[in-house]
Amino acid sequence: MGIGTSLLLIAIGAVLRFAVHASVSGVRLHTVGLILIGVGVIGLVVSLLWLGSARRRGTVVERDVY
Repeated sequence: MGIGTSLLLIAIGAVLRFAVHASVSGVRLHTVGLILIGVGVIGLVVSLLWLGSARRRGTVVERDVY
C-alpha cells in the first residue's frame, strides 16, 4: 500500500466517521470509518518506514585509489 492509498483510506474513513449521518441496516458507518482511518494510518506508517529504509540501503561501491 502506497502513501497515496493510505491518505485516500484516511480521507474516506474520516468522511464516514465524522460527516455521514445516515444509517444502514446491519452496518455501523462510524465503526467502518474508524477502521478505515486505522488501516490508513498503519499503511502510511509502514510506507514511510519502507521508504526511509530504502534510502539508507544505498549502494556502496569500493574503488581503488591510486
